[in-house]
Amino acid sequence: MPTCNAARVCIFLTCVAGTKTCAAADLPTGFVRLAAVAPAILQDIRYAGSDNFTGRPVPGYGAPACWLRKDAAEALSKVEKDLAANGLGLIVYDCYRPQRATDAFLRWAADPADQSAKVSFYPNVDKRTLFAYGYIARRSSHSTGTAVDVALVRLAEGAVPKGLDFGTPFDRFDPRSATASPAIAGEARQNRESLVAVMGRYGFENYRNEWWHFSLRTAGATTTFDVEIK
Repeated sequence: MPTCNAARVCIFLTCVAGTKTCAAADLPTGFVRLAAVAPAILQDIRYAGSDNFTGRPVPGYGAPACWLRKDAAEALSKVEKDLAANGLGLIVYDCYRPQRATDAFLRWAADPADQSAKVSFYPNVDKRTLFAYGYIARRSSHSTGTAVDVALVRLAEGAVPKGLDFGTPFDRFDPRSATASPAIAGEARQNRESLVAVMGRYGFENYRNEWWHFSLRTAGATTTFDVEIK
C-alpha cells in the first residue's frame, strides 16, 4: 500500500491502480463530516467502542464520528428533513468504514475461540457461517463512504429521542434481521418498511439481509479508503 501525503494524491493512485486502498491523515477528497451537513442526525458509532459484535473498539475508528462522501451526506440530510416533518429522526450506527476495520472483522471471524459477544449479537448463528451468509465480507460499500447503518427515532421536544422497534437490534446476525423476514410483523415490520421507503426516496438502497444497511444507488463509487477516523 502506498504512503500518501495528501488525500487527492491517494485518490489518483487508487483510481489508476483500481485495487489499492488509500491511507491519509485527513478526510479523503470529496468526504465530509455528517455533523457539519446534518447536525440533527444522531450518531452512535458502535465500532468506536466495545458495544459491537467483536466486543472491543475496531481498528480505524479513532473517534466516534460519521464521515461520508458529500453526496451521501447531503442525501441523508434530505431524509432527516423529510422525517422531521412527521416527528421522526435518524440515528446512524456506522458510516464510512476504513478498510483496516473490514480486515479486522475478517480476522475476528476466522477465530472460532473468540465468542465473547455471541449472546448479544449472534446467539442463534454459528460464527463459522457469518461469511457465507453475507454478514461479513472482504470489501464493504462502507469503505467507499456511500453506505450507512441507520434506524428511526421518535422526536419529542425536551425529551431524549426514542428508538423505534425494528424487531431485532442493530448488527444482530440472525435471519430475523433480514428486512422482509416473515418472522417480523406488526409495528416492527411497519417501521422497517417506513425506513426503506424514506431512504429510497433519496437514492438509498437497502441490503436485504440487514434492515439497517443502506447504500447510495447513484454514487457510482468504487474506490475504497483506509483513512483512520479522527
